[in-house]
This record gives sequence, C-alpha cells and structure tokens, in this order.
Amino acid sequence: MKRIGVIGGMSWYSTAEYYRVINERVQERLGGHHSADLLVHSLDFDEIRQCQIDGDWERAGKIMAASAAGLVGAGAELVVLATNLMHKAAGAIEDAVPAPFLHIADAVGHEATRLGARRIGLLGTRPVLEDGFYAERLARQGVDVVVPGAPARARLEEIIFGELTVGEVRPESQATLRATADSLAANGADAVALACTELELALTEAEVPLIATARTHARAAADLALTGP
Repeated sequence: MKRIGVIGGMSWYSTAEYYRVINERVQERLGGHHSADLLVHSLDFDEIRQCQIDGDWERAGKIMAASAAGLVGAGAELVVLATNLMHKAAGAIEDAVPAPFLHIADAVGHEATRLGARRIGLLGTRPVLEDGFYAERLARQGVDVVVPGAPARARLEEIIFGELTVGEVRPESQATLRATADSLAANGADAVALACTELELALTEAEVPLIATARTHARAAADLALTGP
C-alpha cells in the first residue's frame, strides 16, 4: 500500500469525506482491520479563499506546492488535492514533487466513461465552469461538458461559498441545485458532475446519474495506492 498525501481544508467538510471514503475503500479492498496509510495537510481555507477572491493563482499555487512538498517529505508516495477549484493550480503541484499526482478531473473522466457518458454537465464554482482548465482535462478523455447559464452560475457561487463551505445546507438551495442539474440533463448531459466537493453533501439525486467528485476521487486514490505503479 502506498502512502497517500491529501492536501485538504478547502473546505474541511469535504476533506473529512475524503478521509472516510479512502479508508472505506481500503477496508473494502483488503478486508479485516485494514485502513489507509494516509497523511492529511489541512490548510486554513480563509487564506486560500482570499487568493481565489483576489485572483492570485500564483500565490495559491505556491501554497499548494509547499503543501505537496511537505507531504512528500513526510513519506507520501501519491498526492491528492481534495478540492475541485484549486486544481486550477494543479500544475504547481505537478512541478513541485516527484510523486504521482492524481488530478480530480482524470478520476471524474474515468467515471464518466464507465457510465457511458460522453457529455456531462458541470456544477461548481465560476472558475471551474468558466476558466476551461477542468473541461480541457476532461476533453483529453473524450468527455465533453455543458455548463449552466450565467444566472445559474452566479447562484451556484452564492450557495457554495455562502452556505456549503461554512457547513450550511438550506432546503431551498437543495431545490435549486436539483433544478439546475435537471436543466443540464435537458440540455443533453448524460450525467452531471458535482464539480465542487461540497455539492455532494447537498445534492444526492437528479434526472441523470450524478458523479460525486470527492467520492470518485477518493476511491480512485485508494485504488491507485493499492494497485498503481
């Protein structure tokens, strides 16, 4: 079993899910009392959130790279970033450490392919939906994307940062998320990826299959730690 290093805290609510799911998957695979060989560096999200607001992706990348280097220095043989949005700075991590880095969109693309979904809807923050880095990574696997219109993207931003990342799940917001996912299905999505790790804490069903990105990513990390090169 390889030691997994998780860069977390963005937010800690979804990072807790990573810890749980990785361990569940290892126990599922190995049985008995087995659990994951796992390190977590939980960052202060307030500092990262300010980088997002300021558009300071260079600083964000340096923070991510330093975290990855610290995990590898502590023995991590595989690095996972427990957030969708901060994969905008994934290149900084890949450049900083020799250990394999499992990109969340690669895990999502693999799951979409397993589901037979060649076109998926994305729900997430503005950078994930608008900046291209996520869709471009999915395109490498032959997966096309469809995103909500501008008003819905703005509402998603409000729900994610005004509620979910501070631990709130409001029923009216859950209804909005369901309606937005269903509208993506109506626009041709074969599945919908919850491309913000907190979204799967609020949305569990829609008219098409939902890809819970945190769970998908965490399970893929456990599998790679057990069977990967």
